[in-house]
Amino acid sequence: MSSKKMVIMNVLENLSENNLAKFRMALVDRRGDRRVALGKVERKDFMEITNVLVSTFTEDRAPSVTAELLRSIKCFDEAEELDNEIAKLKSSAGKTVAASAAAETAACTAAGGTAHSKEEHFVDKHMPELIERVCNIKKILDILQKKKVIQGEIYEEIYNTPVNQEKMRKIYRLALKSGKAAKEIFYECLKEYEPYLVADLEHSE
Repeated sequence: MSSKKMVIMNVLENLSENNLAKFRMALVDRRGDRRVALGKVERKDFMEITNVLVSTFTEDRAPSVTAELLRSIKCFDEAEELDNEIAKLKSSAGKTVAASAAAETAACTAAGGTAHSKEEHFVDKHMPELIERVCNIKKILDILQKKKVIQGEIYEEIYNTPVNQEKMRKIYRLALKSGKAAKEIFYECLKEYEPYLVADLEHSE
C-alpha cells in the first residue's frame, strides 16, 4: 500500500461516523472532471472509500481531493493533518503534485515571464472552479488587504458576506478588477493557502 494512500486512510479512519457520512456525500456531490457514483461509497467504510478515492483520482491527486472535501464539511483540523502528513513525504516521494506545480512555475519564469504571461491567466481560466472550491478565504483576504489590493471598506464587505462562493465572486468583481498585478498576488495567495487545489487545476490543464 502506498504511503499517500495510508495517510488518507488514517485520516478518514479518525472521522466520526457522522463526519464520514458527510464526507461520502461531499465526494458524490463533488464537481469536476471525475465523478463518483453514490453506489460506490454508500455504506462503505473508510478503507473502501480510500480505495475509491485513489482509483478515481489517482494516487497523486487523491490527497488534494480528500483535503478539499474535508474542508468542505468543515473538518479543517483533519484537512490540515492530511496536508502536513503529505508534506512530510516530499523528501522520500521523489515527486509530489505541489513540487511539480512549483517547478512548472519556475520554468516559465526562467523562460522570461510569469507562469501566465503568455496565456490566459490562471485565475481567469479557472474562475468557476475557484469560486466553487476555495475555502481559506479569510487568510487570502488578509493578504489582499496587506498588499493593498483591497482597502478596508471592500475587505469588510467581502468578509461579512456569509457564503464562500459569494465571497469569491466579490473578490473577482471588486479585488481583481485592477488588472494583472492584483491577479498575480491573488494567485500567490492561492498557491500558499490552497496548494493542492492549485495543483489539481494545473494538472487538469
